[in-house]
Amino acid sequence: NAELMQHCSTLNEYAQYVARVRHYATDMPLNQAVERAVDECIQKGILTEFLTRNRNEVISMSIFEYDKELEEKKLRKAEYEYGFSEGKKTGFQNAAMETARRMLKSNKLSLEDIADFSGLSIDEIKQLQNTKS
Repeated sequence: NAELMQHCSTLNEYAQYVARVRHYATDMPLNQAVERAVDECIQKGILTEFLTRNRNEVISMSIFEYDKELEEKKLRKAEYEYGFSEGKKTGFQNAAMETARRMLKSNKLSLEDIADFSGLSIDEIKQLQNTKS
């Protein structure tokens, strides 16, 4: 929030620090990125007093929090991909069942042909046949 950043210099400076960590973390190991960001912020007058006084704690917490953030992103991505994959499977299964129902309704194809076209097993076709309305 840009307006909030204008009214709170500490928050603005913290955002600058975090941006530096993220920038450097793309090109170097995380611990080096954090140390470089801390050094640079101190040199540029960003959170200087706090970073100088609490350097070791800031570095430790930044590494921990950044690792946690990355792991949470990876977990969300994996969960999304799993959900997408499961949804896709369900969609294909529903489409195959609908295709088989229509073929059964036509009474023009054998169960074997319906199974071949739909990708369902003979047993699944028989179940649909017994439950069709």
